[in-house]
Amino acid sequence: MEVEKTWGKIQIYTGNGKGKTTAALGLGIRAAGRSKKVAIIYFDKGGDNYGERRILDQLKGKIDYFVFGRNRIDPITNKFEFGVKEIDKEEAQKALMLAKQFLIEQAYDLLILDEVNPSLALGMFEVADLLAVLGAKTPTTELVLTGRQAAAEILAKADLVTEMTLVKHYFYSGTGAREGIEY
Repeated sequence: MEVEKTWGKIQIYTGNGKGKTTAALGLGIRAAGRSKKVAIIYFDKGGDNYGERRILDQLKGKIDYFVFGRNRIDPITNKFEFGVKEIDKEEAQKALMLAKQFLIEQAYDLLILDEVNPSLALGMFEVADLLAVLGAKTPTTELVLTGRQAAAEILAKADLVTEMTLVKHYFYSGTGAREGIEY
């Protein structure tokens, strides 16, 4: 079997444990190292709080990324703002439209939809919207969806599902998000 014919799967990294985005980034780096064209679409991750984007900026042309969503981190208190506003829904729709466009055009060998699962779970769009994106996927594009609370309808479409399980986390003993580790 030719290597190229094995591409085109749907992978999901979900669960309450840490490491979903990190796993997707690692896969993106691996694919780029094999001269695959890679893109990441960030759902609900606006702002410049994410350390991985600094290195991704140096990999332009190897790994492209597109950011959607508002900055939920208060720059003074460093606290995360919860809740869904209309702007969140609009940003999520834009991200979905771009993902669908990339899939139809076969613009990338590997497309990562980071935090798409919780965006759906929070009601930023409907499951039918994400199913339409999955339906636009061509047989040669590998698609990765990350985030907690992956919907059953989406899990059913996947070829690979990895669930990160929380066993123990320092957050629960008072350690907050750490620069370079969590963001």
